[in-house]
Amino acid sequence: MNMEFIEALQELEKQKGISAEVLLEAIEAALISAYKKNFGSLQNVRVHIERATGEIKVFARKTVVEEVSDSRAEVNVEEARKSNPNYELGDVVEYEVTPRDFGRIAAQTAKQVVVQRIREAERGLIYDEFINREGDISTGVVQRIEQKNVFIDLGKAEAVLGPQEQIPGETYHHNERVKTYLVEVKKTTKGPQIVVSRTHPGLLKRLFELEVPEIHDGVVEIKAVAREAGARSKIAVHSRDENVDPVGACVGPKGMRVQTIVTELRGEKIDIVKWSSDPEKFVANALSPAKVLSVIVRENEKIAQVVVPDYQLSLAIGKEGQNARLAAKLTGWKIDIKSESQAQQYQEQYYDGEYQEEYYDENYEYGDEYPEGEYAEGEYAEGEYAEGEYAEGEYGEYTEGEYEGYAEEENDEDIVVKGDIDGDQPLTERDRSMQKFFEMDEKASRGKAKKEKKRR
Repeated sequence: MNMEFIEALQELEKQKGISAEVLLEAIEAALISAYKKNFGSLQNVRVHIERATGEIKVFARKTVVEEVSDSRAEVNVEEARKSNPNYELGDVVEYEVTPRDFGRIAAQTAKQVVVQRIREAERGLIYDEFINREGDISTGVVQRIEQKNVFIDLGKAEAVLGPQEQIPGETYHHNERVKTYLVEVKKTTKGPQIVVSRTHPGLLKRLFELEVPEIHDGVVEIKAVAREAGARSKIAVHSRDENVDPVGACVGPKGMRVQTIVTELRGEKIDIVKWSSDPEKFVANALSPAKVLSVIVRENEKIAQVVVPDYQLSLAIGKEGQNARLAAKLTGWKIDIKSESQAQQYQEQYYDGEYQEEYYDENYEYGDEYPEGEYAEGEYAEGEYAEGEYAEGEYGEYTEGEYEGYAEEENDEDIVVKGDIDGDQPLTERDRSMQKFFEMDEKASRGKAKKEKKRR
């Protein structure tokens, strides 16, 4: 080996991106195996390649001992001090044992080992590069399709797009460029295995980050994403700047930004809604494009009860429940949708007395607090508080009519019911009726739970 060999390694470093030092260390390890195999030596040897000239030297390593039991691995202390008087017991002495024709034998024997080390080094570099790109978007070219698996060339590596990660109804063609979401990078004996997806919600999020500068700069934030690949998606956005409309920024001028993403996803519909920390507003926005009349939330149960106009019920639920399902995923709340007429019908039933008969057991409520027999018959004898004990007029200091003015004043006050969607205007009589219905429904649920507990 000479300078031409060193120059070849340096050129290989530029082309493959593999450090020349790594290659030289691999070659040194291969030459040790070649030396022991061809020269039948069991000595502990070390091979050194001079980095400047490419010269190869082989050194036998022996341990300094008082009495030599194996001359191939040990040397007497007196013998060691002939070369260097500073050697002590336990030190390692090296003697050069480079054969004359070692260069030819080394080149033949070490070839396969060096090639294997180069492959391993390349695989390690590819793995290190792509493991840091997990959760990111990548663009590749379709190479081939085998048993419904699509193999995509990402440049230095090949990725697999499995059947479960493909958008339903989407077809792929040879040499077609596609954008995918890098889901996972696995380390295998055949090199890194890269799994990509076209159905992952992260793909939609990354596409918006690429197309919307406000999201990339951090002014607009994507709070939640719900997706049914190939059909419809919902995305909730929030602006950190009051002067920036998050929905308008994502839609873009004349819808150009969102249309680019729709085209990339082959016509998938995308609903962009405004995120809110108020669950009532957020649930109402998530059901867009349906109009919502009122929302009542149960914080403990994470349930939102929604009332929509009769003509908007099918729109709120969506095809096969798609709109309501996506809204539930987006908000993290269970959503119960009723039409206005359904809500009024339930309310009328409760007013007719069905509510009391079905959910409340009067004997249970009083009997639980005052067990039977606690106040025995006759304990408070008839006449104990005899007629006239509190004589008529005893409390006459508060004359009749004294509270009439107060009652009139109280009745004149405007009562504003809280709970409207926008929070700016008082609820109408219809909204008050809806809210009353939900309050009674909640009380009924609690009463039913008490009744079940009593039966147990």
